[in-house]
Amino acid sequence: MRILISNDDGYFAPGIEALAAALAQVGEVTVVAPERDRSGASNSLTLDRPLSLRRSANGFYHVNGTPTDCVHLAVTGMLDTLPDMVVSGINHGANMGDDTIYSGTVAAATEGYLLGVPSIAVSLVSKNPQDFSAAAQVAAELAARFKRQPVRRPVLLNVNVPEGAHGDLKGIKVTRLGRRHKAEPVIRGLSPRNETIYWIGPAGEAQDAGEGTDFKAVADRYVSITPLQIDLTHISEMPSVAAWLA
Repeated sequence: MRILISNDDGYFAPGIEALAAALAQVGEVTVVAPERDRSGASNSLTLDRPLSLRRSANGFYHVNGTPTDCVHLAVTGMLDTLPDMVVSGINHGANMGDDTIYSGTVAAATEGYLLGVPSIAVSLVSKNPQDFSAAAQVAAELAARFKRQPVRRPVLLNVNVPEGAHGDLKGIKVTRLGRRHKAEPVIRGLSPRNETIYWIGPAGEAQDAGEGTDFKAVADRYVSITPLQIDLTHISEMPSVAAWLA
Protein backbone atom coordinates (compact mmCIF):
# COMPACT_ATOMS: atom_id res chain seq x y z
CA MET A 1 0.00 0.00 0.00
CA ARG A 2 1.43 3.37 -1.05
CA ILE A 3 0.56 6.31 1.22
CA LEU A 4 1.28 9.96 0.47
CA ILE A 5 1.52 12.14 3.57
CA SER A 6 1.30 15.93 3.74
CA ASN A 7 0.25 18.63 6.20
CA ASP A 8 0.01 22.39 6.65
CA ASP A 9 2.27 22.82 9.69
CA GLY A 10 5.47 22.14 7.73
CA TYR A 11 7.69 19.11 7.15
CA PHE A 12 9.46 19.68 10.49
CA ALA A 13 6.28 19.47 12.60
CA PRO A 14 6.12 16.74 15.27
CA GLY A 15 2.61 15.79 14.11
CA ILE A 16 3.78 14.70 10.67
CA GLU A 17 6.69 12.77 12.16
CA ALA A 18 4.32 10.81 14.39
CA LEU A 19 1.96 10.21 11.46
CA ALA A 20 4.72 8.98 9.16
CA ALA A 21 6.09 6.60 11.79
CA ALA A 22 2.65 5.10 12.43
CA LEU A 23 1.68 4.74 8.77
CA ALA A 24 5.04 3.16 7.91
CA GLN A 25 3.73 0.11 9.78
CA VAL A 26 0.85 -0.10 7.28
CA GLY A 27 2.45 0.69 3.93
CA GLU A 28 5.12 2.47 1.92
CA VAL A 29 5.19 6.10 2.99
CA THR A 30 6.22 9.23 1.06
CA VAL A 31 6.11 12.60 2.82
CA VAL A 32 5.74 15.81 0.78
CA ALA A 33 4.94 18.84 2.94
CA PRO A 34 5.37 22.63 2.94
CA GLU A 35 8.79 24.01 3.84
CA ARG A 36 7.16 26.25 6.48
CA ASP A 37 3.93 26.58 8.42
CA ARG A 38 1.09 27.23 5.96
CA SER A 39 -1.85 26.95 8.36
CA GLY A 40 -4.99 28.58 6.97
CA ALA A 41 -3.76 28.33 3.37
CA SER A 42 -6.97 26.54 2.33
CA ASN A 43 -7.14 25.14 -1.22
CA SER A 44 -4.69 27.60 -2.78
CA LEU A 45 -2.35 26.71 -5.64
CA THR A 46 0.82 28.67 -6.40
CA LEU A 47 0.54 29.90 -9.99
CA ASP A 48 2.77 33.00 -9.99
CA ARG A 49 6.16 31.28 -9.59
CA PRO A 50 7.79 27.86 -10.01
CA LEU A 51 7.96 25.42 -7.11
CA SER A 52 11.04 23.63 -5.79
CA LEU A 53 11.13 20.14 -4.29
CA ARG A 54 13.90 19.31 -1.82
CA ARG A 55 14.64 16.35 0.43
CA SER A 56 15.53 16.81 4.08
CA ALA A 57 17.90 14.68 6.14
CA ASN A 58 15.05 12.56 7.52
CA GLY A 59 13.85 11.63 4.02
CA PHE A 60 10.85 13.96 3.98
CA TYR A 61 10.37 16.11 0.89
CA HIS A 62 9.44 19.76 1.25
CA VAL A 63 8.02 22.27 -1.20
CA ASN A 64 8.12 26.07 -1.15
CA GLY A 65 4.37 26.22 -1.57
CA THR A 66 1.01 25.39 -0.06
CA PRO A 67 -0.37 22.05 1.17
CA THR A 68 -2.39 21.80 -2.05
CA ASP A 69 0.78 22.41 -4.05
CA CYS A 70 2.50 19.57 -2.23
CA VAL A 71 -0.14 16.96 -3.01
CA HIS A 72 -0.68 18.20 -6.55
CA LEU A 73 3.04 18.15 -7.30
CA ALA A 74 3.51 14.70 -5.79
CA VAL A 75 0.54 13.04 -7.49
CA THR A 76 0.85 14.66 -10.92
CA GLY A 77 4.62 14.89 -11.32
CA MET A 78 6.83 13.41 -8.64
CA LEU A 79 5.46 9.93 -7.97
CA ASP A 80 5.73 7.23 -10.61
CA THR A 81 2.44 5.63 -9.58
CA LEU A 82 -0.77 6.94 -8.06
CA PRO A 83 -0.79 6.53 -4.26
CA ASP A 84 -3.44 4.32 -2.71
CA MET A 85 -4.17 6.94 -0.04
CA VAL A 86 -3.42 10.53 0.89
CA VAL A 87 -3.25 11.27 4.61
CA SER A 88 -2.83 14.86 5.80
CA GLY A 89 -1.80 15.82 9.34
CA ILE A 90 -1.53 15.40 12.16
CA ASN A 91 -2.72 18.97 12.52
CA HIS A 92 -1.75 20.94 15.62
CA GLY A 93 -5.29 21.72 16.72
CA ALA A 94 -8.89 21.05 15.74
CA ASN A 95 -10.37 21.26 12.26
CA MET A 96 -14.08 21.13 13.01
CA GLY A 97 -17.10 22.97 11.67
CA ASP A 98 -16.19 26.09 9.69
CA ASP A 99 -12.47 25.40 10.21
CA THR A 100 -12.57 23.06 7.24
CA ILE A 101 -13.07 26.01 4.86
CA TYR A 102 -9.74 27.57 5.84
CA SER A 103 -7.71 24.52 6.85
CA GLY A 104 -4.60 23.66 4.89
CA THR A 105 -4.70 20.20 6.45
CA VAL A 106 -8.13 19.54 4.98
CA ALA A 107 -7.06 21.20 1.72
CA ALA A 108 -4.18 18.75 1.22
CA ALA A 109 -6.58 15.83 1.65
CA THR A 110 -9.11 17.53 -0.62
CA GLU A 111 -6.53 17.79 -3.40
CA GLY A 112 -5.87 14.08 -3.14
CA TYR A 113 -9.60 13.42 -3.34
CA LEU A 114 -9.99 15.66 -6.39
CA LEU A 115 -7.15 13.74 -8.06
CA GLY A 116 -9.01 10.48 -7.51
CA VAL A 117 -7.30 9.19 -4.36
CA PRO A 118 -9.09 8.26 -1.10
CA SER A 119 -7.97 10.90 1.37
CA ILE A 120 -8.05 11.58 5.10
CA ALA A 121 -7.32 14.75 7.09
CA VAL A 122 -6.32 14.07 10.71
CA SER A 123 -6.29 16.68 13.48
CA LEU A 124 -5.51 16.55 17.20
CA VAL A 125 -8.02 18.61 19.17
CA SER A 126 -5.71 20.45 21.54
CA LYS A 127 -4.70 24.06 22.04
CA ASN A 128 -1.18 23.00 23.00
CA PRO A 129 -0.58 19.60 21.39
CA GLN A 130 2.30 17.60 22.82
CA ASP A 131 1.51 13.91 22.39
CA PHE A 132 0.37 12.82 18.92
CA SER A 133 0.51 9.08 19.58
CA ALA A 134 -3.26 8.54 19.94
CA ALA A 135 -4.08 10.45 16.76
CA ALA A 136 -1.29 8.62 14.91
CA GLN A 137 -2.68 5.28 16.05
CA VAL A 138 -6.18 6.25 14.89
CA ALA A 139 -4.77 7.22 11.48
CA ALA A 140 -2.93 3.91 11.23
CA GLU A 141 -6.09 1.99 12.13
CA LEU A 142 -8.04 3.80 9.40
CA ALA A 143 -5.29 3.20 6.85
CA ALA A 144 -5.22 -0.50 7.78
CA ARG A 145 -8.98 -0.64 7.28
CA PHE A 146 -8.58 0.92 3.82
CA LYS A 147 -5.96 -1.72 3.08
CA ARG A 148 -8.26 -4.57 4.15
CA GLN A 149 -11.42 -3.08 2.65
CA PRO A 150 -10.54 -0.84 -0.34
CA VAL A 151 -13.25 1.67 -1.16
CA ARG A 152 -14.94 1.51 -4.56
CA ARG A 153 -14.65 5.24 -5.15
CA PRO A 154 -12.56 8.03 -3.58
CA VAL A 155 -13.76 9.41 -0.26
CA LEU A 156 -12.72 12.47 1.72
CA LEU A 157 -12.79 12.04 5.50
CA ASN A 158 -12.17 14.74 8.10
CA VAL A 159 -10.95 13.13 11.33
CA ASN A 160 -10.65 14.89 14.70
CA VAL A 161 -9.11 13.06 17.65
CA PRO A 162 -9.60 14.22 21.26
CA GLU A 163 -6.45 14.93 23.24
CA GLY A 164 -5.29 12.17 25.60
CA ALA A 165 -4.31 8.52 25.59
CA HIS A 166 -5.67 6.17 22.94
CA GLY A 167 -7.08 3.92 25.65
CA ASP A 168 -9.22 6.78 26.95
CA LEU A 169 -11.06 7.21 23.65
CA LYS A 170 -14.64 5.96 23.76
CA GLY A 171 -14.78 4.96 20.10
CA ILE A 172 -15.59 6.50 16.73
CA LYS A 173 -18.63 8.47 15.61
CA VAL A 174 -19.56 9.48 12.08
CA THR A 175 -20.59 13.11 12.36
CA ARG A 176 -21.69 16.21 10.49
CA LEU A 177 -19.85 19.51 10.65
CA GLY A 178 -20.96 21.82 13.41
CA ARG A 179 -20.81 25.62 13.21
CA ARG A 180 -18.79 28.21 15.05
CA HIS A 181 -19.70 31.73 16.13
CA LYS A 182 -18.05 34.39 14.00
CA ALA A 183 -14.32 34.81 14.59
CA GLU A 184 -12.97 37.06 17.32
CA PRO A 185 -11.99 40.59 16.19
CA VAL A 186 -8.58 41.24 14.67
CA ILE A 187 -5.84 42.26 17.10
CA ARG A 188 -4.35 45.67 16.39
CA GLY A 189 -0.74 46.50 17.20
CA LEU A 190 2.27 48.57 16.17
CA SER A 191 5.25 47.44 14.13
CA PRO A 192 8.84 48.38 15.06
CA ARG A 193 8.41 51.17 12.48
CA ASN A 194 5.38 52.47 14.36
CA GLU A 195 2.99 51.30 11.64
CA THR A 196 -0.41 49.88 12.52
CA ILE A 197 -0.55 46.12 11.98
CA TYR A 198 -3.26 43.52 12.46
CA TRP A 199 -3.29 39.88 13.54
CA ILE A 200 -6.22 37.70 12.55
CA GLY A 201 -8.18 36.85 15.70
CA PRO A 202 -8.86 33.33 16.97
CA ALA A 203 -11.77 31.22 15.79
CA GLY A 204 -15.04 31.69 17.64
CA GLU A 205 -16.59 29.19 20.02
CA ALA A 206 -18.93 26.49 18.78
CA GLN A 207 -22.45 27.70 18.00
CA ASP A 208 -23.92 24.48 16.61
CA ALA A 209 -22.39 21.76 18.75
CA GLY A 210 -25.44 19.56 19.24
CA GLU A 211 -25.95 15.84 18.90
CA GLY A 212 -24.44 14.46 15.75
CA THR A 213 -21.83 17.19 15.27
CA ASP A 214 -18.07 16.84 15.29
CA PHE A 215 -17.90 19.23 18.26
CA LYS A 216 -20.22 17.05 20.36
CA ALA A 217 -18.43 13.81 19.51
CA VAL A 218 -15.01 15.18 20.45
CA ALA A 219 -16.37 16.76 23.65
CA ASP A 220 -17.67 13.30 24.60
CA ARG A 221 -14.19 11.85 23.84
CA TYR A 222 -15.10 10.09 20.62
CA VAL A 223 -13.06 10.28 17.44
CA SER A 224 -15.10 12.32 14.97
CA ILE A 225 -15.12 11.26 11.31
CA THR A 226 -16.99 13.52 8.89
CA PRO A 227 -17.34 12.57 5.21
CA LEU A 228 -16.88 15.73 3.15
CA GLN A 229 -18.01 16.66 -0.35
CA ILE A 230 -16.85 19.40 -2.70
CA ASP A 231 -20.09 20.34 -4.50
CA LEU A 232 -20.96 23.79 -3.10
CA THR A 233 -24.20 24.09 -5.07
CA HIS A 234 -27.07 25.25 -2.82
CA ILE A 235 -29.63 22.97 -4.47
CA SER A 236 -32.66 24.15 -2.51
CA GLU A 237 -31.98 27.80 -3.47
CA MET A 238 -31.95 27.14 -7.21
CA PRO A 239 -35.73 27.54 -7.77
CA SER A 240 -35.92 30.80 -5.81
CA VAL A 241 -32.94 32.27 -7.67
CA ALA A 242 -34.49 31.22 -10.99
CA ALA A 243 -37.78 32.87 -9.98
CA TRP A 244 -35.96 36.04 -8.95
CA LEU A 245 -34.27 36.17 -12.37
CA ALA A 246 -37.49 35.46 -14.32
